[in-house]
Amino acid sequence: MNEARRGLPDLGIGVGLRVPHYKRLFAERPPIDFVEIISENFMAVGGKPRHHLERALATYRVVQHGVSLGIGGPEEPGRAYLERLRELVRQTQTPWVSDHFCWCGAGGAHLHDLLPLPFTRNLVQTIADRARRLEDFLGVPFALENASSYLTYRSSVLAEWEFIAEIAERADIGILFDVNNVFVTAYNHGLDPIQFVESVPPERIVQIHLAGHTNLGTHIIDTHDAHVIEPVWDLYRLTLERTGPVSTLIEWDDQIPELEVLFAEVERARRERDRALAARLTGTSSLDAPAREGVRKAARARPQAVAARHGWTQGGPREPVTSA
Repeated sequence: MNEARRGLPDLGIGVGLRVPHYKRLFAERPPIDFVEIISENFMAVGGKPRHHLERALATYRVVQHGVSLGIGGPEEPGRAYLERLRELVRQTQTPWVSDHFCWCGAGGAHLHDLLPLPFTRNLVQTIADRARRLEDFLGVPFALENASSYLTYRSSVLAEWEFIAEIAERADIGILFDVNNVFVTAYNHGLDPIQFVESVPPERIVQIHLAGHTNLGTHIIDTHDAHVIEPVWDLYRLTLERTGPVSTLIEWDDQIPELEVLFAEVERARRERDRALAARLTGTSSLDAPAREGVRKAARARPQAVAARHGWTQGGPREPVTSA
């Protein structure tokens, strides 16, 4: 792993550690490169969750991913939460910790969702400062993930890719790049998913997420309940052609299938990864011009009547991120 990726290892292709798979994973111990846990599910001391975590640690490399930090919210993440998170980090020896570019609540109320942020310069600085302090507190590298979104703010002055890149640079943290979320957001807001992928600094990407979603025609919901679609596989290869080998996770969190189905998705990821890295070695791309336009067309497929109702676009009025 080159220094630009902060010395973090390429762990290969992993899966989320989910309850329906516990029995077979721990009994059969199939050869998985790594498993990712939702940090909040294991932050209580003792009990069945910690018992199962110990079983996982005995067999697999474990990576932590959080869903409740709310780093962009009006209040700082709570001290008690951070202390429990740090205690879990010490137990798992995770190579990095991640969460999302989002907010989750305010005034002591937690809404249990990954709520979208306004892409403003003030919030860039706020999140960068918090992320830097958080990484120092946890004692391991920290990364933030681009979340799927279903609304935008008129106060935004930056494109999403500018927003997340500037935070990562200012805080000197990693990006967990979810290419399914790129497609979902592009579809919902009329963005170019190719431009999104090609605008994020590849040296900051320390992990990639892949998942399925639910397309309702007028919009897509990031449900993690199906196979990865073909345009998302295309975006995955394009990302790897820019980054080189990066740890990749298959997320499947609803309508969870049998292990054989999940493992087939893992093997598909290996094939797509090999194809992308082979293209990178030769200085070519696995996506020719028609393939790129196919991805863009898929992201423009929602009914035009819905798109026409919006008098604004994600990112609002354009301003360069480096302006005073």
